[in-house]
Amino acid sequence: MNGSKSMLKLAAAALSKGLQESPLKSGLAEKGNFCRTVFLTRRYSAECSGKETNPTSKKSDSGEIDVEIPVKFDLHLLESGPSQVTTTNKEELMKIYTDMQIIRRAEIAADMLFKSQMIRGFCHLYDGQEAVSVGLERALSYDDNVITAYRDHGIFLGRGGTVFELFSELMGKRTGCALGKGGSMHLYHREHNFWGGWGIVGTTPPLGAGLAFGQKYEKKPNVTAAIYGDGAGNQGQLFEAQNLAALWNLPLILVIENNHFGMGTAEWRSSKKTTHYDRVSYIPGIKMGWMCLLLEKHSSSVRNIVFPARVR
Repeated sequence: MNGSKSMLKLAAAALSKGLQESPLKSGLAEKGNFCRTVFLTRRYSAECSGKETNPTSKKSDSGEIDVEIPVKFDLHLLESGPSQVTTTNKEELMKIYTDMQIIRRAEIAADMLFKSQMIRGFCHLYDGQEAVSVGLERALSYDDNVITAYRDHGIFLGRGGTVFELFSELMGKRTGCALGKGGSMHLYHREHNFWGGWGIVGTTPPLGAGLAFGQKYEKKPNVTAAIYGDGAGNQGQLFEAQNLAALWNLPLILVIENNHFGMGTAEWRSSKKTTHYDRVSYIPGIKMGWMCLLLEKHSSSVRNIVFPARVR
C-alpha cells in the first residue's frame, strides 16, 4: 500500500462494493442530506415484478402508502403522543435506506482503516444506530442546531457532511471537515449548524442549552437537538442544564441514544433508573423506537410540545 492515499482508495472501494452488493439496481440518487456528493443508489429489484409485498394500504393514484406503526410511544407529562399512522412513498423509503446504507458502509470502512492503523487515536463507530441520525434529520432542518458526543460519524453524515470530508478528517488531512485537527471525536459542519462531536461525557446538554439560548435571544423559530448516550445520563452538568433550560423555556430537545451500554458498562449496573425520558418531573419526554424506519416523521411533533423536551 502506498500510504494514506491508497487507504482512501481502499475505503472508497469498500463503500462502492457495499452499495453494489445491495439487492437493488444501479442508478443516480438526487443530492439530499449528504451535500455536494452524488452517490450510486439502486431501484428495487422487484420493481417490475408487479407483486404487492407491502401489507399496508396503498393509495394507487398518488403512490402514497399508509403505514400503521405498531410501536407505542411512552409519554411523560404529555396527554397525547404522535399519531400511530404515517404516510410515505417509495422515494422517501429509498432515501431513508440509501442514507442509512451509506453510514453503515462508511463505518465498516472506518473500522478497517482503524485496524490498519491508518486512523490514529480514538475511533467510535456508529454502525447499528443509523436510524437515529436519519430519523432525526426527518424532523429537523439545516437551520436547526445539532450537537452530539464523540460517536459522531453518523450524525455528521446526516447533517450534510460528505464521506470524503469524514475520511479526510479521520486520517488527519487538511481536506477534512475540521482541517484534520479534530479527528474522529470532533467532526464539524458549520454550514448546516452541526456544532461538532465532543469528547467529554455529558458535555452536549449544557452546550446545547447555550445554543438554544442563542436561538431564543435572537428570536429564531428553530430548535437545538443535544444528543447524548445513556452513559452520560448521571452527569451533574446534565441536571444543571435541564434546570436552566426549563427555567428559561429554551427550545432544546435532549435526544438520548440509549444502546444500554456506556463504554461497556451495562446501564443497570450504573443507573438506579434506567429510563431517561421520564427522569425529570418538570420536563416532558417521549420514548421512541428509533429502529422503526418511519418514526422519524412523527418526531417532528416534539416541536409542538412545551420546551425543553426529552426524546429517548
